[in-house]
Amino acid sequence: MNDPHVGKRLPGSINVVLVEPEIPPNTGNVARLCGATCSTLHLVHPLGFRTDDKNLKRAGLDYWEQVRIVHHRNLESFLNSTMGENLLFFSTTGTAPYSSAPFSSGCYLVFGCETRGLPRELLRSNPDKTFKIPIWGKVRSLNLSTSAGVVVYEAYRQLAAF
Repeated sequence: MNDPHVGKRLPGSINVVLVEPEIPPNTGNVARLCGATCSTLHLVHPLGFRTDDKNLKRAGLDYWEQVRIVHHRNLESFLNSTMGENLLFFSTTGTAPYSSAPFSSGCYLVFGCETRGLPRELLRSNPDKTFKIPIWGKVRSLNLSTSAGVVVYEAYRQLAAF
């Protein structure tokens, strides 16, 4: 049976931003997600690993050639490059659900590092752009790559990709 989604043109592209990621397999999994969804991956330095880390490469399998990756020297340089346009932040401290985020073509889905999340001042200054994925159990947060997957697919669903 043919998959009707294979080769389907997306209505726009999404940018996935990882701010100072620390765990190579998480970044590798997000890179694979970006390859599967034709999304651009932005890595905001400093990274908690080297980009030639074997665990990073393994998590991304042989899909690295399918991923457009943009490196940013630091959070300030990333924010300057976007001029603050189309930024959506995802954090356990957000008040609105991720499904209510105003996704648009070219938007930037911004996720913080695994142990610290996004800077508090950034979230405080952008409360209307900060969203969360609900957690009903007794855990503090979801895995970074799981969170990115949930949000990316919701964004494309709302953009009528499927």
